[in-house]
Amino acid sequence: MDAQTQREQPREEVLQKLADFYTVFSDCTRVKVLFQLMDGEKCVGDIADAVGISQSATSHQLRFLKQMAVVGNRRAGKSVYYRLIDDHIQTILSTGLEHILEPERPLDDTI
Repeated sequence: MDAQTQREQPREEVLQKLADFYTVFSDCTRVKVLFQLMDGEKCVGDIADAVGISQSATSHQLRFLKQMAVVGNRRAGKSVYYRLIDDHIQTILSTGLEHILEPERPLDDTI
């Protein structure tokens, strides 16, 4: 990009929110939980079984993901069902996975 077409940088608080958002994907267990939800809504017990962690640990991760506005939930009797909040999360996960599965390229200064 030359100086004429340079992208305007977002405000500092927007960049901080973006950086905070990416912490969602910095924990392998959370990523496993999110991948479980890519197929649709699931209850805590099903997510815990699929990921291989306790329901308590699953609930802890889901609470964090809900606070970060990545998952939503609904209660049905004693069960709580979680889902990805929107298609953006699925797109980010899919794109990230596609990127890391690409064949390795040599690092050099030419792009």
